[in-house]
Amino acid sequence: MWVVAGMTLVSQAGPSYCIPTNISRCKTAQNVVIGMASNIDASKLKETPARFSSLSCNSSKTPKILSSESLSVGMKRGHQFVVAASPPTEDAVVATEPLTKEDLIRYLASGCKPKENWRIGTEHEKFGFEIGTLRPMKYEQIAELLHGIAERFDWDKIMEGDTIIGLKQEKQSISLEPGGQFELSGAPVETLHQTCAEVNSHLYQVKAVAEEMGIGFLGIGFQPKWALKDIPIMPKGRYDIMRNYMPKVGSLGLDMMFRTCTVQVNLDFSSEADMIRKFRAGLALQPIATALFANSPFTDGKPNGYLSKRSHIWTDTDNNRAGMLPFVFDDNFGFEQYVDYALDVPMYFVYRKEKYIDCTGMSFRDFLAGRLPCIPGELPTLNDWENHLTTIFPEVRLKRYLEMRGADGGPWRRLCALPAFWVGLLYDEDSLQSVLDMTADWTSEERQMLRNKVPKTGLKTPFRDGLLRHVAEEVLKLAKDGLERRGFKEVGFLNAVAEVASTGITPAEKLLELYHGKWGQSIDPVFEELLY
Repeated sequence: MWVVAGMTLVSQAGPSYCIPTNISRCKTAQNVVIGMASNIDASKLKETPARFSSLSCNSSKTPKILSSESLSVGMKRGHQFVVAASPPTEDAVVATEPLTKEDLIRYLASGCKPKENWRIGTEHEKFGFEIGTLRPMKYEQIAELLHGIAERFDWDKIMEGDTIIGLKQEKQSISLEPGGQFELSGAPVETLHQTCAEVNSHLYQVKAVAEEMGIGFLGIGFQPKWALKDIPIMPKGRYDIMRNYMPKVGSLGLDMMFRTCTVQVNLDFSSEADMIRKFRAGLALQPIATALFANSPFTDGKPNGYLSKRSHIWTDTDNNRAGMLPFVFDDNFGFEQYVDYALDVPMYFVYRKEKYIDCTGMSFRDFLAGRLPCIPGELPTLNDWENHLTTIFPEVRLKRYLEMRGADGGPWRRLCALPAFWVGLLYDEDSLQSVLDMTADWTSEERQMLRNKVPKTGLKTPFRDGLLRHVAEEVLKLAKDGLERRGFKEVGFLNAVAEVASTGITPAEKLLELYHGKWGQSIDPVFEELLY
């Protein structure tokens, strides 16, 4: 743990650690060099084990390098703290020794935690709209909303220059997606009760301020009414770079950026072997999650032919950085193989001096060698690696935890059900083993077939001798059993999807039934139906 002593950051963990002061630098025996500005709020520090004696994830002699994903230089304004744009930041870590591929592997391995330290981190996005016109919120309205939440509920403001782009409160953050989708990234918590309480508290706070402004929020996976040209563009530097690059690598990338919303859960692993098992189970079952939570059947005011248009969009966004990652099922898969994959995913940007530098299409391998054309001669830090990992979008993503990314956004009960589904399956050893046994003989072609077909046919997708619905019922029982064995009385959170599995009727199909019946083929009632 790093503590502030005067203006000196002091490590309390023993002689193998550096004690950086002001802009000074120091070396350990392993040649880790850290430079740290002195005017940093210590509560924002996060430490990242950088060098391991092995990939056991439990080395007791682990030198540490400070990652500044959540680090920021800030100023108090009244009782509020204004946080500089974060992530990413770049100035807190200065590595004078070049990073190696081994460092990148060990960065991922540093996420390993004993089971008692496993946590649940839930993220969800939603569409803000003007209640009177149903039009998307403009940035000016979003800024007013962010300021209002910060002042009424004591959140810190995250700024990019003079522009408010998000909020932070302890380990929770609120951020903006490219089209103004409003995202809560929840704190890592121990139980699903805490997760759902956090979601409900957030929705209450947002509603308290937004209602006074005539703003509502919609829980759905794809913008149902408005065209791309109607969606406002958020003033965030990285999104300008992505917006220019997306049309070069796929036909649906701009739809992904501006018109989709998701709910995802981030889960821990104890070791490389545990990560591999959870990664494989997550990828194999991701199409089932996509089907259970399918909730995006409308585009431009009418049915779009899909149950999860959001999921379909990822199939032609940028296939260099999305998809089902068949190599995860190779016998030799591990942290190193994921690093090799990530090194070959083309870069988006590098963040330097509070500016995003366009490095689209360039190679992180070249960056490691100091040969990145956009900043020749510069070497990457672990921050750059961390930022690069956030620009990769497979159905399950590895960082220092695993992200389950296959579900559409939806109403609040399903925001609690999605983490319940995956916690029941992956945090219980018996259920996880049952999933691995069930899916062990699924071929890469079958997994890809499910990925391709489920966005259109949901739980009615044919699979082997039956329908995917039958597999989903079995999987949901495993999730329920896993939650029961956890002993926290969390099974009720699955109720929101139990009926979906038993009937085979997805949330999207229910919306389509309303559209063709009660709504008289008008899309507008969906804004009331799925209003938070």
